Formats: sequence, structure tokens, C-alpha cells
Amino acid sequence: MSYDQDTEVTYLRKNPRKSELKTNQAINQARRSGQDVETSKKYGAGGNKKTATDKNTAKLDRETEELHHDRVPLEVGKLIQRGRQDKEMTQKDLATRINEKPQVINDYEAGRAIPNQQVLAKIERVIGMKLRGKEKGQPLQPKGKKK
Repeated sequence: MSYDQDTEVTYLRKNPRKSELKTNQAINQARRSGQDVETSKKYGAGGNKKTATDKNTAKLDRETEELHHDRVPLEVGKLIQRGRQDKEMTQKDLATRINEKPQVINDYEAGRAIPNQQVLAKIERVIGMKLRGKEKGQPLQPKGKKK
């Protein structure tokens, strides 16, 4: 290869990616070549570790009350079962009539369900018996025209 005066040799090199600049190898290479290397330690880096306890944590530790959802009383479950059997319906029939799954009726009768007022109202209308309030077990009065 012969070079004359007007020829200049240029080497093209791709710039390294940010992730490549963070490796130990890249940092050591920059130090060897005399480039400035800036390092800083980030406060709280490395996750969301929380070693100190705060007021809320201590308050929760002192709390002894067990928090849980209220369940349908077994008395209501027995009323649903009695009303359903008086109408000669299975759990599946009742569930179909109120547009719910049979498991919902099973949970209500066993006292495992969390009470839902809309579901209870649907069951009341189908079996014709009050399940809420002071008059539990009483026949449901059909809605009449107000005078």
C-alpha cells in the first residue's frame, strides 16, 4: 500500500452501549487509558430493604384483634335450606333461578359465604321468605301497589 500526502487513514469504531460501559472490564480499561472515571454509590440501592421499624409496624405488632370478614350466620343457611326444600327445589334449581352458581347456594347454606345483600334479596324473592332483618323466617310480603 502506498500513501501519498493527501491520504488520511480513518478507523471507524462503534460507540459502546451504556450497559457495556458499566462492566468492570470497561472501567479498568478506561482507567488504564487515562480517561476520567466517575463512580458514585447510590443510597438505598439494591432493592427495597427496610431494616428499621417504624411506628405503624410496631402498632401492628401490638395489635391482637383478629380481623376477618363476617360470614352468613348458620341460622340464615338453615332458613335458605328450609325455604328451598318447601318449594321442592335443589341447590342447582335455586342457583339457576337467581342466576348464580350452585356453589354460591352451597356456601350460603353452609355458612361459608360472605353476605351479599343482592344475592340474599334474590334468594328471598325466590323462596318467599325473609332472610334479613328482625323478621327472619317470616313469609315475604309481596309488593303491593301503594295507595
